Amino acid sequence: MASLFLPTLFVCFTFTAIPFFSPVSAEPEAKTYIFRVDSFSKPAVFPTHYHWYSSEFTEPVNILHVYDNVFHGFSASLSPSQAASVLQHPSILATFEDRRRQLHTTRSPQFLGLRNQKGLWSESDYGSDVIVGVLDTGIWPERRSFSDLNLGPVPTRWKGVCETGAKFTSRNCNRKIIGARFFSKGHEAAPGFGPIGGGINDTVEFRSPRDADGHGTHTASTAAGRHAFRASMSGYASGIAKGVAPKARLAVYKVCWKNSGCFDSDILAAFDAAVSDGVDVISISIGGGDGISSPYYLDPIAIGAYGAVARGVFVSSSAGNDGPNGMSVTNLAPWLTTVGAGTIDRNFPAEVILGDGRKLSGVSLYAGKPLNGKMYPIVYPGKSGVLSASLCMENSLDPHLVRGKIVICDRGSNPRVAKGLVVSKAGGVGMILTNGVSNGEGLVGDAHMIPTCAVGANEGDAIKAYISKNPTAAATINFHGTIIGVKPAPVVASFSGRGPNGLNPEILKPDIIAPGVNILAAWTDAVGPTGLDLDHRKAEFNILSGTSMACPHVSGAAALLKSAHPDWSPAAIRSAMMTTANLVDNRLLPMTDEATGKPATPYDFGAGHLNLDLALDPGLVYDLANQDYVSFLCAIEYGPKTIQVITKSPVNCPMRKPLPENLNYPSIAALFSTATKGVSSKTFFRTVTNVGDANAVYRVKIEAPKGVAVSVKPAKLGFSEKIRELSYYVTITVDSKNLVLNDSGAVFGSLSWVDGKHVVRSPIVVTQMSPL
Repeated sequence: MASLFLPTLFVCFTFTAIPFFSPVSAEPEAKTYIFRVDSFSKPAVFPTHYHWYSSEFTEPVNILHVYDNVFHGFSASLSPSQAASVLQHPSILATFEDRRRQLHTTRSPQFLGLRNQKGLWSESDYGSDVIVGVLDTGIWPERRSFSDLNLGPVPTRWKGVCETGAKFTSRNCNRKIIGARFFSKGHEAAPGFGPIGGGINDTVEFRSPRDADGHGTHTASTAAGRHAFRASMSGYASGIAKGVAPKARLAVYKVCWKNSGCFDSDILAAFDAAVSDGVDVISISIGGGDGISSPYYLDPIAIGAYGAVARGVFVSSSAGNDGPNGMSVTNLAPWLTTVGAGTIDRNFPAEVILGDGRKLSGVSLYAGKPLNGKMYPIVYPGKSGVLSASLCMENSLDPHLVRGKIVICDRGSNPRVAKGLVVSKAGGVGMILTNGVSNGEGLVGDAHMIPTCAVGANEGDAIKAYISKNPTAAATINFHGTIIGVKPAPVVASFSGRGPNGLNPEILKPDIIAPGVNILAAWTDAVGPTGLDLDHRKAEFNILSGTSMACPHVSGAAALLKSAHPDWSPAAIRSAMMTTANLVDNRLLPMTDEATGKPATPYDFGAGHLNLDLALDPGLVYDLANQDYVSFLCAIEYGPKTIQVITKSPVNCPMRKPLPENLNYPSIAALFSTATKGVSSKTFFRTVTNVGDANAVYRVKIEAPKGVAVSVKPAKLGFSEKIRELSYYVTITVDSKNLVLNDSGAVFGSLSWVDGKHVVRSPIVVTQMSPL
């Protein structure tokens, strides 16, 4: 379910940015502000930071969350003038207004190369005892995917709790769901959601970790669900459902609430708790966006993730669903692993049969009464030129026009499944959901409540042309269940967030793609598979699409790698996934882009598609420590106080400014100025750590981008028992006369280190940018 993003955070960095009001005007309603405090300034007289905050900064009643682990500071519900007053305190480093984020909404483990009794599953004992923290909408604990049968005791290092609340008791936690918490203070304090808005709507929500939405249950079971036999969604995708790390433990942090998103102050509190509780991996399928990314020091997901990664916790995040537009990728911080979405080799075909005998293929997860080949008149309300009618928005359809007919609805604006409900209310018997140009031929299955077939832009145009020429146009829809072995797969999903990185194009994002289209996983009992209020069907499993579904595949993969290699850092785990990623589909041809049908590029898939068969033994890794990230922040010209907002502790940037492209990342992005004519070159520095055979010798293999020269020194790396780390230089040279950039504004190549057993591959991106 591709979801919409809300605008990025608005930030006040100096108190003058907060509006002041004259005494005669009424004080505006309170808002939630997150304050970053220099914790080293705490006077010794206060026993805790809370005592300090509540006596020197604001009244205890105003404080919502106190942050100690990933971030030092607090969030409070204050009027703008109160916030301005707090901001004048010399210990306050920064403040930002709370903002709302949105969710990025059985066969995939095999598709990633996981096999029973061999390889990564057996080497890691299926992720046994690794703890995956999921920040999402909660969990439906009764599902078979969360059984603790035959699991050992809860790891002794676990310090978390099982919070109780509405319809959730301590018995809902077990040896699988070892912890559960919920965070709602930011949500309840938000204007319109506070006392006036009634806070949490108890008629549709549970004031507890129980999942009223379904998204959290789905992502948790994707990452770490147990084997569940005879699984399906109304007969679709039947088989054995299982997560990527079936024996990993789950810690659930409910930060998102039904129909009202997820607030930054609550997300930050969940990061803080998860790190303190002892999780090994954090999975967060949430993002802001609208095409604009906040700088890292104003982005609570980036700040919370830095605090987690600095303590050795791997953080996997979704790339967003605003593709196929360029620069649509979100969650850009280089310490995050950013995951885009690809298809898998399973599909749910349906077809539209027109009155003239033509058959047009599409997809559907409709499981109700079929049309049985009966032809119905077909109508396109959008031909009137009214946009709301073409999109089948609420109350936009004329019952006289659509009653008894199959209705064509264009994709966009309102949820795909909601369009069918609008058609049904107006008396329509079925729906054809057509893509526009932006979605191209990219299709996702939905559990529609009326007979529906989703078709690509080309088929949609063909059906509309047929109607315009035939006053008696008719059609029917056939449904063909599940097929597997679809080729080509994987294909980059058209909705998946794309590069280049809008904040720092020197760091290639997304990092990798993973299965994110038509993914079967566990579901809540609180809503039907469409998530619509009028859908009263119960489903143990549901099939969803989005980078939300791709992210937990990488979280589960990280749990497996952490279990097999407990000493690996988050950067080493990400490196292992990136340098072994797949670039070809199941036809052994280069991966394609669903939106265009053309070959995909690293702006679409990063380093490639997750391939866990190889990630267990990558040979070499590109490792990173906290100081490397600090150097990167210095390189992008953040000042020491700004960096401290992210890192908690004060830093000193070196006199000689580092280069952002020298962050020891497993990909290389070379930016050249459009103003420079003739020949110019850039040199990059990288260090690899040998995690394979001690005495390995690697030789470089270069695939230079078109019109670009690439040289590497040294061209050979010899490791030994004593020498585990070696560095090299890459020089990229371009001649502006010969450089011809492709449609995406770049040219692409790769650099690989090869020892006869391993291929350690890094993508190379070369682009030109106009100087600011």
